[in-house]
Amino acid sequence: MADTTEIKDGKVRIKKPKWLRVKLPTGENYKKVRSLVDEHKLHTICESGNCPNMGECWGAGTATFMILGNICTRSCGFCAVQTGRPEEVDEFEPGRVAHSVKTMGVKHAVITSVDRDDLKDGGANIWAQTVRAIRKQSPGTTMETLIPDFAGKWDNLQVIIDVAPEIVSHNLETVRRLTKEVRIQAKYDRSLEVLARLKKGGMRTKSGIMLGLGESDQEIMETLEDLRAVNVDIVTLGQYLQPTAKHLPIAEFVTPERFEKYREEGLKMGFRYVESGPLVRSSYHAEKHLF
Repeated sequence: MADTTEIKDGKVRIKKPKWLRVKLPTGENYKKVRSLVDEHKLHTICESGNCPNMGECWGAGTATFMILGNICTRSCGFCAVQTGRPEEVDEFEPGRVAHSVKTMGVKHAVITSVDRDDLKDGGANIWAQTVRAIRKQSPGTTMETLIPDFAGKWDNLQVIIDVAPEIVSHNLETVRRLTKEVRIQAKYDRSLEVLARLKKGGMRTKSGIMLGLGESDQEIMETLEDLRAVNVDIVTLGQYLQPTAKHLPIAEFVTPERFEKYREEGLKMGFRYVESGPLVRSSYHAEKHLF
């Protein structure tokens, strides 16, 4: 745990350590992606989620597209995406995303979405249309889909299984004890069942958790064991960063050495790939996870 603090806005806060500093976005590739995102009115989790790796990923010519709008029906305590009443579904969005993937020459596309609990299908059909549109316009592009839990409506989950993206990811986000606080409308066991059903459907599965929210070392290990119990292939572990003062506070900054320990332990458990580090996010180095 960090041993230095600072006073900000009258509150005592843990100072951000040196290992969490990132470079500002620069370069021609970054500008190209920025231009495409703006031109086609696309939403990216890179921006909506305040991702610290946006400069690196956009500089490499890749981005994680967020479909079904940029307003979420849930109000998770960690997430910077706006909560509220979403706009009507944009039926032309799948085509725009697919066109941008082709224009950017993306070899491995990562798609995520907000939760759309307001929709009967949870957005599953737009998900399927997006996957099909990308395949039609860019037959050589592989895909990772980072999906919601569809509120446990398994017919909607089956729609994703039927279009069979190369990787299907669903994040557990935190340990069992903290789930109600961190993911207010979600359920730990429901997320595990999502992952179990995906695996039963033949999917290559992936999940991720954030550290630094007050979880213990034992709870982290138990969470990894729970993910292995449903045969998850790939797991990511990263540092939680508080988006605004209204979001959950950071309990600690986990050291790179501890992240490396979790990586080693995860590999011993049998995960095919473990991405573990302070700046790791769900889609970080996603192209490596195809194995």
